[in-house]
Amino acid sequence: MRFKTLALASALAATLFNVAQAQTEIQWWHSMTAVNNEWVNDLAKQFNESQKEYKVVPTYKGTYDESMTASIAAFRSGNAPHILQVFEVGTATMMASKGAIVPVGQVMKDAGEKFDPAAYIPAVAGYYTAPNGQMLSFPLNSSTTVFYINKDAFKAAGIDTTKLPATWPEVTAAAAKLKASGHKCPFTTAWQGWTQLESFSAWHNVEFATKSNGLAGLDARMKVNSPLHVRHIENLANMAKQGLFIYKGRGNVPEASFVSGECAMINTSSGFYGNVAKNAKFAYAVSPLPYYPDVPGVPQNTVIGGASLWVMSGKKPAEYKGVAKFFSFISTPEVQSASHKRTGYLPVTMASYKLTEDSGFYKQNPGTDVAVTQMVRKVTDKSRGIRLGNYVQIRAIEDEELEQVWSGKKTAKEALDSIVTRGNEQLERFQKANKS
Repeated sequence: MRFKTLALASALAATLFNVAQAQTEIQWWHSMTAVNNEWVNDLAKQFNESQKEYKVVPTYKGTYDESMTASIAAFRSGNAPHILQVFEVGTATMMASKGAIVPVGQVMKDAGEKFDPAAYIPAVAGYYTAPNGQMLSFPLNSSTTVFYINKDAFKAAGIDTTKLPATWPEVTAAAAKLKASGHKCPFTTAWQGWTQLESFSAWHNVEFATKSNGLAGLDARMKVNSPLHVRHIENLANMAKQGLFIYKGRGNVPEASFVSGECAMINTSSGFYGNVAKNAKFAYAVSPLPYYPDVPGVPQNTVIGGASLWVMSGKKPAEYKGVAKFFSFISTPEVQSASHKRTGYLPVTMASYKLTEDSGFYKQNPGTDVAVTQMVRKVTDKSRGIRLGNYVQIRAIEDEELEQVWSGKKTAKEALDSIVTRGNEQLERFQKANKS
């Protein structure tokens, strides 16, 4: 009897081992940290528990810049992941990486998975779609720029919280009152190039670059030294001199100063919402980006940020089928809506947006629909998005030059002229390297 029991146990263990071995692993490299890292891990866990055939393994590979660099090295050595998360800044580079990626539309079609680009929010789908109409990558964490406000700090400064600042003059006035009340950091901004130049341009319906901001051709050139751009950066420079705007660093580094309560207002990503909702110890509000009221037709719409998932080439058909199954899973309205509520990233399909709206989430959490309403407006050739080559390098140039303004070493005009000159050098280099 004991022998039979041992034999049965051995057989069961062998069966379980074989089942585990039969699972197809899908490697997913990403750049999500903190609460958003938890979200990514949960997405993979939910998918893995929903079926037995595939196992998605998410791995943090550093910042967006670092993960792109690591993936290039891995691809050359034949060890690229199946799925790579790439921020929107890297879209043009990925599109030009012929042979390195497989269009997501093709992956879904080959796997027999239902995939309709028309189901996605147009501004999202359009950004990741090639001129031939094929969707190239899967929009995972699409975001846009919004305005976060510490309502407790406003109340302490005697500022009306029922009518939050909507224009830049109102932001400046609020910052002055905050400073007068003793606040050390009235206003700051994260992702300064994205928020104060790129989104600013679309929001005011002015060109950031020619050729529809690069979407219409590789021969695009920078246009961020227009009178309106100069006016805006001059205004921010004046705020910096008065202690109304405190520069807190590049990328998302300044976000910590808002969550801690140090800074009372911040322009940053809608994807910051999960961090604020979990960690802020004060009442807060999410508002649309400020604008200049004397500019005709404002506000327009903001541009896409965040990142998408690219499928790397050179994998087995069974593995691509697993990738497609995973994309189908995270595309469902239920999963999309839950992710949107949790993170502040956009619900990338119209069905998930409707599901969220019908659930009463937006009424219960005022401001959480700001990102969506900013993106679903009718777009123009100046506001569809920005897709430029060598954009990672251009972002670094924007940071360098704007820092010269905040420190008083350059005027707004000098810095913006330099961004145009140096940015155009990068665009010309990219154009030459990718001539067909």
